[in-house]
Amino acid sequence: MKTDVEELTPTRVKLTVEVPFDELKPNLDKAYKEISQQVRIKGFRPGRVPAPLIDKYVGRGAVLQEAVNDALPELYGRAVEESEIFVLGQPDVEVTELDDGQQFAFTAEVDIRPKFEVPDYDGLEVVVDDAEVTDEQVEETLGNLRERFASLTTVERAAQAGDFATIDLAAAVDGEAVEDASTTGYSYEVGSGSSVEGLDDAVTGLSAGESATFTAPLAGGERAGQDAEITVTVQSVKVKDLPEADDEFAQLASEFDTIEELRADVRTRLGRQVKLQQLSDARDKALEALLEKVEIPLPDKVVQDEIDRRNQQFEQQLAISGTTREAYLAEEEKTEEEFTSDVAEAAALAVKGGFLLDQLAVQEELGVENEELSEYVVTQAMQMGVAPQQLAEYLTENNQLPAIVAEVLRNKALNLIVEHVTIKDESGNELDAAAIQRELNGETVEVGSEADAEAEVAAEAQEIADADADAAAADAADVQAAEEADEAAAEKADDKS
Repeated sequence: MKTDVEELTPTRVKLTVEVPFDELKPNLDKAYKEISQQVRIKGFRPGRVPAPLIDKYVGRGAVLQEAVNDALPELYGRAVEESEIFVLGQPDVEVTELDDGQQFAFTAEVDIRPKFEVPDYDGLEVVVDDAEVTDEQVEETLGNLRERFASLTTVERAAQAGDFATIDLAAAVDGEAVEDASTTGYSYEVGSGSSVEGLDDAVTGLSAGESATFTAPLAGGERAGQDAEITVTVQSVKVKDLPEADDEFAQLASEFDTIEELRADVRTRLGRQVKLQQLSDARDKALEALLEKVEIPLPDKVVQDEIDRRNQQFEQQLAISGTTREAYLAEEEKTEEEFTSDVAEAAALAVKGGFLLDQLAVQEELGVENEELSEYVVTQAMQMGVAPQQLAEYLTENNQLPAIVAEVLRNKALNLIVEHVTIKDESGNELDAAAIQRELNGETVEVGSEADAEAEVAAEAQEIADADADAAAADAADVQAAEEADEAAAEKADDKS
């Protein structure tokens, strides 16, 4: 087989492949066998029809077409491997020559990962926020905790901002009731702006048993966007009572005996979050700084696919949150054109970053060990709330393992960049990312408390999860090996037939 590569653009090539006709023999034998199973010719059982009769009644052209369709994926794969290119997406294939008994040729145009060298990243400097925890942040966190233990008390007065009103809503468009826009017993925080436009103004000033009607566009349902006459009726008005931030509350909400112990623990936890954020920001900024040093041509289709993926994800998030695209843009004070431009810019940057990390992994000859793959599966499974074994089986069955390997490789490449850059906080202090990570990983509590018991249980669960993931990785390898063995056996059988 002969393969020529023509560079159409820095991100797209055209492969011209010439194949001696003899190499199609296994595929021709397979085509005759399959067609023989399908045709019905008097005097011959299915699967036993001779090739000359198939040529006569079905046509040699049909056999050739079947053989070519069967051969193309394997021949294309060999051409890509021999050309040492990294293809992206599916190729546009055209058969250019099919000379029966002599020659077979085809072309394949496909996007490729562009060729470039990762620039030197020693000496890069990035600046992250200070790891500062303020008293205000501590009190805000305590306030959020108090909110979780708050109670609602009914009051005999008109509703005002901050109250919780239990309300009934009824909507009608042109006098016709809209059932999917009506509800009863709905608890609504007055002034939150979290429901239909105009509701806050209508509820404010109403007491239990009173009603008000206003006009507003419906946010969802079959009549979304249409103006409706909405009637709100207040059933009750309640105020939120927060518990005092004292020792009694600390004992209720935590394992601590005093509010000062709880406050100190909150400060420690916030400090951990801030340091984790420092590491995350350092990774992002290190990659951004390196990307600024290199120009990488991007395939239009790959960028468009990333734009489409982000838009689809955005629409799903809108559906989950129950809001509309228009409402989101209004809240963010963006036009549709600005939003579209932002998505396109972010998509292009993501694709560029992926290319750079992929290339760095190649240059540094990075690889993925089974333990690293298992760790990734365990982490993802814990975030998704599923068993590692279940996730590993799903990834294997849906051929997602190559994508997981690529993701782990990119993370290793990014970690390598971070190891070589200088990280400073806004106060000018130089930070050791590895030391911070060790500090965060090494945080423990003394044995003896309820929290310690939970930590020990969590550690045991992690060990079990690790074992499950190792077994899952082994299962995935076994499944892949078995599939390869089956394919090899099938090919040998076809050669013999």
